[in-house]
Parts: sequence; structure tokens; C-alpha cells
Amino acid sequence: MLPKRFVYPSPGFSQYWKEEYGKKMLEKLSSLPSQQEIEKNGKQLLESDLTADRVIREMFGTMGFRPAQTLIEQALSGGIGSVKDVPESLVRLFAEADVIPDWVDQDLLHKGSVYCRRVGSFAMVVLRNYCLMGGYESSAINKPLIYTGALKKGAAKRMAETVEFWVHVTGENALQRGAIGFKSAIRVRLMHAYARSAVQRTPGWSDDLWGVPLNQGDMVATNLGFSLVFMEGLKRLGLSPNEEEVKGVLHLWKYIGYLLGIPAGYLPDTETGAIELLYKWTMTQSAADDDTKALAHALMQEPLTASFPGPLWQKKVMIKLHLAYNHYFLGERACNIMALPTTAFRYYPYVVAAVNPVLDFFIPEKVSVNMGRKIQVRIKDLFLRSHGHHL
Repeated sequence: MLPKRFVYPSPGFSQYWKEEYGKKMLEKLSSLPSQQEIEKNGKQLLESDLTADRVIREMFGTMGFRPAQTLIEQALSGGIGSVKDVPESLVRLFAEADVIPDWVDQDLLHKGSVYCRRVGSFAMVVLRNYCLMGGYESSAINKPLIYTGALKKGAAKRMAETVEFWVHVTGENALQRGAIGFKSAIRVRLMHAYARSAVQRTPGWSDDLWGVPLNQGDMVATNLGFSLVFMEGLKRLGLSPNEEEVKGVLHLWKYIGYLLGIPAGYLPDTETGAIELLYKWTMTQSAADDDTKALAHALMQEPLTASFPGPLWQKKVMIKLHLAYNHYFLGERACNIMALPTTAFRYYPYVVAAVNPVLDFFIPEKVSVNMGRKIQVRIKDLFLRSHGHHL
């Protein structure tokens, strides 16, 4: 049985594959996945991260939030051996995470993270205006956000958390045991399981309708947003990755996905594998709804609720620039569905896409990686200060 949210062919997302960039991606496939293959993939909508779910039941359910969190932080800092009387579920989770799988290639991890840092602030532009806003068009994947009250907490908070996580996991050697990216991935894995448990207890939630909250199918789709869709967006801004960088970014996010509790076999190794998976997921998404529009509108207005930039006129300009990128990446059809207005700045991304390849050609890679990373860290710090985090 598949949840009712599974709709084939999708009334909304299937349109992307008929447009220029979608067609170009599909040309790389030797054949399209069959309906049977797509339905088989749809079973992931009813699967969750059972190991992390068990940790939530055994620790948070019996010990309470703060004591459980303290033990987890201790295990992250000193290793699982430094914690006494821990439940078997946490031992198992760390046993999985602490051992680097045989398929992990350190050279590819390095290449992937270098590319992520090299593109500087444009990484955030693509993540925000293509990956995050584009994902809002699917009403199904975002339902847990509505049930956890993320809309009330504000888009700026979600944006800050996403940027912080992304900066942590893309740093140099950030995924080594005990490094900041490794710790961040484990924290997010457990946070997902905690949210899943909370959503399933919320009145009105239905697995039969929406699938399991933060299920493995939607986790794979989110992973593709950070890898394949991310690179597609950067290509469109004139910052195309080379063949090794494509492999590197996909490999980096495969390992990050593994640390987040996604079975490694669910994640792609190649660009064609990633395109095929994205096609399978997008072709089954239910149409946008009022929640979709509310989330999109909240993200559009996000600069007004952040503490930067300071002056109101700058915040309004920022909104218009983001809208220009939304229209550039997502097209008029999607922006109309999400009620995103047009802007006089609509040609700005075209100028950026023309200038970027020139700068990319003349600036040495080492310089652009260092410069790009400094900008990314500065953006992260601004977001965190905006939400009262002390750095």
C-alpha cells in the first residue's frame, strides 16, 4: 500500500521535466523509469530511520529531553565509551556512525566539499531560492513542518538552521569522527526522529495520507536537493562543476545522508542515478495547497524578520533580489502557483550568470575557496546572531 499523497503522474512537478533544463537532464538517461519502478520507490514514503526512532523511545521517552540530550552530547564529544548506562539503541547508532564504510572515498569527499566552498555566497542563493523554495511546491514533503508549527516559528529560523548545518558539513575534513560536521549530522538525525515522533502524536496527522513524517523517500529527495539540484542551480549561474566535482558533491552528500540515517543503497553514486531518483520522486508529488503558499510566502518575507540587513529599504531590496532568483530558477508556472510576485530585478540573475564564468576563470581556485568559505561563515554567523545565538 502507498500513502494517498502518492500521485502519478504529478500534477505539478512533472511539468519541470518538460521545460528546457528538465529536458537536458533527462537526455542523460538511456531510458525513463517505468511506473512499476516509480511505485516500488514510493514504498520509501512509509519507511523511517528505525535506529534513531528507537533512541527517541528509549531515551527521550523515559529520561526526558534534557538528560537524554546531555548524554548524547557526551557521546558526541568523548565517544560512546565515555558514557555509562546508555541504552542499546544509542550504542547501535554510534556503532554505525563511528565506522567509516568501505565505499567512502576521502579524495571524492574532499573534491565535493572544495566545490561547495568555492562557490561562496551563490551556494546560499541556490539553496534558498531554488532548493528550499522549489521544495515548497510539494505539499506532501512539507506537511510535517506545518504539524510541528515551523510556520509559526518563522522561515528565518529554519533558514538559519539550514545554513548552519550546511556550513558545518561542507567544511574541510568536517565529517571526520568528532569534527563539527559529523556531530551536526548526528544531532540532525536525532532531531528528525524526535520531530517524527512528535508529528505522529499530533491530532490530525495520518501516515496513510502523508506517509511517515520525515520518511526515507523524502529524506532522499532532500539529499538530492543539496547535491544534484544544488549543482544544477550553480550551473545556471555560470559556476558549473567539472566531472570530478559532480562525483565529489554526490559522494559527499551520500556520506552525509548515511550519517543522517538514510540507507546508503538508497542514495546515488552517479549523476544519471541522481537524475533517475529525482525523476521518480518528483513524478509522484501531490499538488501545491494553501500550506505550500503560506510556507513560500513566509520564506519570501524572511528578510523582514531577520536582523540583517538593518535598514528597511535594504530588506525590501533583498526580498526583490530573492524573488528575481525564484523566477529565474523555478519559472513563472511554479512562482504563480506559490503566489510569488514578479519584480523589476528579474534580469539580475542573467547578469550574474554572465559575469560568474569570467571571474571563475581568472580567480585561482585556492583564492576562491578561501574567499568563498569566509563569505559562507559570515552569512551563517549573521543568521545565528539574528536569532540570538551567541557565537
